[in-house]
Amino acid sequence: MRNESFEFLSKLVAAPSPSGYEQPAQRVFRSYVEKSAIVTTDVMGNVYGMIEGTGKDRPRVMLVGHSDEIGLQIRYIDDNGFIYFGAIGGVDAHLTPGQRVIVHAGKGDVTGVIGRKPIHLMEPKDRDTVTKLDSQYIDIGAATRQEAEKLVRVGDPITFAAGIERLQGDRVTSRGFDDKAGSFVVAEVLRQVAAAKKKLSVDLYGVSSVQEEVGLRGGTTSSYTVNPDIGICVEVDFATDQPDVEKKHNGDVKIGKGPILPRGANINPVLFDLLASTAEEQKIPVQFTGIPRATGTDANVMQISRGGVATALVKIPLRYMHTPVEVLSLSDLDNAVKLIVAVLSKIKDKSLFIPR
Repeated sequence: MRNESFEFLSKLVAAPSPSGYEQPAQRVFRSYVEKSAIVTTDVMGNVYGMIEGTGKDRPRVMLVGHSDEIGLQIRYIDDNGFIYFGAIGGVDAHLTPGQRVIVHAGKGDVTGVIGRKPIHLMEPKDRDTVTKLDSQYIDIGAATRQEAEKLVRVGDPITFAAGIERLQGDRVTSRGFDDKAGSFVVAEVLRQVAAAKKKLSVDLYGVSSVQEEVGLRGGTTSSYTVNPDIGICVEVDFATDQPDVEKKHNGDVKIGKGPILPRGANINPVLFDLLASTAEEQKIPVQFTGIPRATGTDANVMQISRGGVATALVKIPLRYMHTPVEVLSLSDLDNAVKLIVAVLSKIKDKSLFIPR
């Protein structure tokens, strides 16, 4: 991965963006893609980068990755300045005690920790019990409610403090790869398409959507706005090359072995075949999974927007999803970009995606 692209990825995952509070990350996305595309933002906070193609009756192609991440939100501050919170998206209560967090308050970021009774003071039966999220609390060091309320207020979003770190090889860890990895790929595709000398035969819309983790909301509204003929959603998927994940349920998926191309009812068969054949032709490594149901991604709502959209998924293998230490391979991101750029050059006629 080129240095400038890694710097963009680092800034994107560092920017806080719990669902409903995505604009710090969206500002990073906008700043990066405005050099390559015509950029607009809607009332939901979805960001669109558009590159006009050439020719008559051009298909509209929409790429989408969601910028929002899981997080927390202040619900209550007690008399001693301890902060009680709720989950934004699917937060695992097993993992939160002992985490350092950042409250993104109006007056600036405030550091805190999610406290817990020391193990020495626990009854034996409580040591194996998961404390519910609504019983956990954040300590920002305030001694009273009044002191805490000078710094934060009810409704402020909270993220885990973890940032991007390099592991061995091209593997990296961070919070928020679900699904800023997707927004990253969308931005990189726009950059590469704009840099190419030959215009595409499609109008290309690259979207960084919002509020996916709380109901696919930005994907729903952005699909309606763009009204695409063809759509590719870029998401993350469960890697099964860690010791405690069952391959029989999720397929054989490894990080570093290429992006994933799912098949199933959510996926247009012609578009899937085009992605798979292009990967083979270009010698781009890919992996395959089956999803015999709605996918639970923006591809789901894109497919059934208006009169229907020829939809596919390109997914990035990810370990430890919805934790502060998600792990992926940079080569999988690069290969996802390479595959989508190659496929875009082959799309010329929207009628070809009608199953026969």
